[in-house]
Amino acid sequence: MAIFGLEHQAKVFIDMMEKNFTQFTEKDGLSNNSVWSILEDKSGNIWFGTDDGLSRFDGNTISKISFTITNTSSFETTMVQSGGISVWSIFQDNGGIIWFGTSVDLYCYDGKSFSRFLDNINITNNQNLQLKWIQCFLEDSSGTIWMGSGPIAQEGVIRFDGKSVTGSKPNGDGWIRSMLKDKNENIWFGGRSNGNFIYDGKNFTNYTEKLGIGNAILLDKSGNIWFSGEEKIATTGSESGIWRYDGKTFENYTTKNGMGNYSVWSMREDRNGNIWIGTRNCGLYRYDGQTFTTFSE
Repeated sequence: MAIFGLEHQAKVFIDMMEKNFTQFTEKDGLSNNSVWSILEDKSGNIWFGTDDGLSRFDGNTISKISFTITNTSSFETTMVQSGGISVWSIFQDNGGIIWFGTSVDLYCYDGKSFSRFLDNINITNNQNLQLKWIQCFLEDSSGTIWMGSGPIAQEGVIRFDGKSVTGSKPNGDGWIRSMLKDKNENIWFGGRSNGNFIYDGKNFTNYTEKLGIGNAILLDKSGNIWFSGEEKIATTGSESGIWRYDGKTFENYTTKNGMGNYSVWSMREDRNGNIWIGTRNCGLYRYDGQTFTTFSE
């Protein structure tokens, strides 16, 4: 089952049979039709982070979920209404905890209850990070949780080692759109304004070698790294499509290969190795290794 959320559009699609799509909207229980993030958890539930709160699909029903917080000092329960909260990112770590990056707070869910991450008095936060608008997460082999700060907050790259949370801006960029870990344990970051960079376990290095490479990144099953392209390259006026990097060379896919000339917003690989590409202008494409197919009406 492949899941797609189309930002800024009143649509959520679930691909059921390769060619057929079923549409779910607010009429079916979704909190809002603008979907920013989607996660299938280890129990098979599908979480939707929308522009107006959180929803969960249990296989039968889509339900709106509120962030219910229990105050351990007074044993009182506080219901945080999900309305008005944008849920930008959802991530489940190796321990099963689900993390939610929202416009107001960073929340965690242990399978039974929600908590505000920064309410934990055992966490050191010397930089007074707000941890709002987290756009992406990653867990490395040591168990460190990496977070990429989003717009408005722009706190850069954030690390949580289990005890303390720290932030930095290695390339001067406060907005980190995407992160991935490659087969060599290097962590790649897609910066919104100042390009991409890599962390090799010791140092951060800028990686803006190719004109037109964007900040959405995907690692496929073969170890290739895919980069989004920008809609327009200012210095040449040409299109940039998407890029594939095999560790040695870059290959560019554009309208000549069947791609639309739109800014790519997101990319995902399905279980069959197909690459799905979502663009900012409502275009949805699938690349099967040979051909690009469009699914947009």
